[in-house]
Order: sequence, then C-alpha cells, then structure tokens
Amino acid sequence: MEKKIGNIFKGDKVIWMVFFFLCIISIVEVYSASSQLTYKGGSYLAPVIKHIGILFMGIFFMIITLNVGCRYFKIATPFLLILSIATLLWVIIAGQSTNGAQRWISLLGIQFQPSEIAKGTLVLATAQILSAMQTPTGADKNAFKYILVVCAVIIPLIMLENLSTAVLLAGVIFFMMIIGRVPTQQLGKLMGVAVLFIVIVFGMVMIIGNDTSKTNQNNNLTEKIYEDKEESKGYKIFHRFDTWKARIMKFADNKELKPEDVDLDKDAQVAHANIAIASSNVVGKGPGNSVERDFLSQAFSDFIYAIIIEEMGIFGAFVVAFLYIILLFRSGRIANRCENTFPAFLAMGLALLLVTQALFNMCVAVGLAPVTGQPLPLVSKGGTSTVINCIYIGVILSISRSAKKKQTETEDLRTLKLSVA
Repeated sequence: MEKKIGNIFKGDKVIWMVFFFLCIISIVEVYSASSQLTYKGGSYLAPVIKHIGILFMGIFFMIITLNVGCRYFKIATPFLLILSIATLLWVIIAGQSTNGAQRWISLLGIQFQPSEIAKGTLVLATAQILSAMQTPTGADKNAFKYILVVCAVIIPLIMLENLSTAVLLAGVIFFMMIIGRVPTQQLGKLMGVAVLFIVIVFGMVMIIGNDTSKTNQNNNLTEKIYEDKEESKGYKIFHRFDTWKARIMKFADNKELKPEDVDLDKDAQVAHANIAIASSNVVGKGPGNSVERDFLSQAFSDFIYAIIIEEMGIFGAFVVAFLYIILLFRSGRIANRCENTFPAFLAMGLALLLVTQALFNMCVAVGLAPVTGQPLPLVSKGGTSTVINCIYIGVILSISRSAKKKQTETEDLRTLKLSVA
C-alpha cells in the first residue's frame, strides 16, 4: 500500500507538503470568502465544491506532468510558443471581456486566459535558450538577443490587456537571465531601456487615459467618454489606459483620510480590505468568521489574502507567505542538485513565476501596491489558472525526481569507487 502511494506522490516531499497546505488553506478560505457567489447561486456548498473539483483536476494533471521527463518539455517548447501566440492574438481580436478586461477566450465550452499558458511557455523557452548557450564563463552574448526576440513577441501581447502580468513576467525573465549568467553589461543596457519604456508608457497613460474614479461621479459624462472612445480606431489598443490611470492616481494619493471621509463606493476594494485587516485584531476572528467578505469585491480571488488576515490574523498571514518562500528556496535546492542547466533554470523560473505573483497579490491586499487583477496562486478561487499553476508544480516535481535520481547514482558511483580502492 505504501509503495502504491509512493508511486503517486513522487518527487520532492517538501514541495508536496507546501502544495497540500496551500490547497487546505485555499479550500477553507474560498468556502468562507464566497458569500457573494453563495447569494447569487443560492447554495452554500456549490462554490467550494466547484473549487475542490478544479483542485482535483489540477492534481490529476500535476501527477501526469511529474511523470514526464525533462527532455519532453524541450520538445513541447515550439508547439507551446505557437499555441501561446495564436491564443493571445485570438483574445485581442475576439476575446470575452470581464470587468473591462478582454482576457478570456472560450474553447469547447471551456473559458481560459491565454496569458496563463504564455507565462509558462516563455519561462520554458528562456530556460532552453540559457541552457543551450551556456559557456564556462556564463551565457553566450547571443542568448540575450534570442530571449529578447521571444519576449518581444509574447510580452506586448499580454500587456495590451493585462499590464501587471506582463510586468511580473518581464521581471521573472530578468531574474532568470541573472541566474543564467547573462553578461552584466547586457543586463545593464536592458534595465536602461526598460526604465525609458516605463517612463514613455506612464506618460502615455497619464496623457491619454481618463481617471474613471473621478468621471464616475457623473454617469452621463462617463458614458459619453466611452462612446467617443469606442468610435475611435485606437480604442481597441488604448482602452485599458483609463483603468491604469485610475489605479495609479488612487495609489499615488497618499493623503490620510478620517474614517468618516472614506468613500466606500468609490474606493470599495481598498477600503474594505483595510477594514478586514484592521478588524483582525492581530489574532484574527477565526476561520469562517469574516465580516468584510460580504462587502469586498473579489474576496474569494484578488483580495483573499485580506480575508485570510481578517480570519487567521498576523500568524495566518505569515504562514501563507512563508509557504511561498519555502517553495522558492526548495526549488533552489532542487535546481542546485541538477547536473544539467535546463531543468535547473526551468525549476527556478517557474518557482519565481509563482512566488512573485503571490508576493505581489499580498502587497496589493495590504495596500503596498496598486490594485490589479492578480490572484493568489493555488489559494484564490480560479479555473484554468489553478489547473495551470498545478501543472507548474508538477514540472518542478518532475525535475526534483530526475535530480534526486542523478544525485543517488553519483553517490552510488562514489561508494563503489571507494570500495574498490
């Protein structure tokens, strides 16, 4: 019986423990934070049962992935690149819009975000380029050019509808290039160009965009602005500028307000997230006892960390953050055991992808970053994003299996040599 269970749960046991702890926290908090979905659907159990079903689907695909050898990930790279580019173009042309963002497409009745597939694909391609072009002194200079070409195709397509995801992904690729020992001079030039690009985009957002948080005070004016923009040819490209500007202006406005001066209609998400954190009284109210879940939009997704703090207190918030840190450092140890560079770069890239998104989500929930649509990986209620994150964990587990096997073979060979001597 133990052997059968061991055959299922292969790979690094610490990664498995982190994954299951995050799943348990996810089930408890999604059940607690889904009061709005419960009200709409008329069932207390329906949202959490659906979420558990998606988690089990994710675990199924994760187990399949961890049994796939690393060499097959290399073979899949060109096909995934074609799929990512095609679906990203599809979502721009004929995607489905939710909350003002056109990020979803529907295929065979399944709705998913192409950016989720594209993120892992870009990490996979970067790991392959860095691995193929490694020299004794670091990555070849041409590796930098090839990575930029791939990034130049995928990241702008993501950025049109999901700026925060594009920025986080670009940061992950930059860290991968540091780990892959890309020449410092090239990285320095890239940082200079990136800063210039950010300044240009920021300027365009501030000039072209309209602060919807202010225009919403006059509904007729807001409707006229959107009608004018929809008639313009550039609306399809620049329609997210309004949202970006509103979020920047809200985050930049650090003016302290008295509790009675807070506009709960205009700043509902930030205000109720702050109330949830402040009302936790350090120790928390206990699982299922959240009050702000009934008022906080996307409490089960983008702002689930605020609900975790409200219910579990500072200790619960620390435990969740610590689990992601363990995931990152454990992936680093796995990468350090790899004899080949490709699985090492891939494990670190995927770990960075999950952990940076998690840390950014936490920063948004506690007011340290502008509000974006980034869920908490493996904890927030999700659909295909949850399944794809499980697949990322499966890839890391697959790499841990091969790395452990090679390490065992090396130790056996050393023992044999010592016994012969």
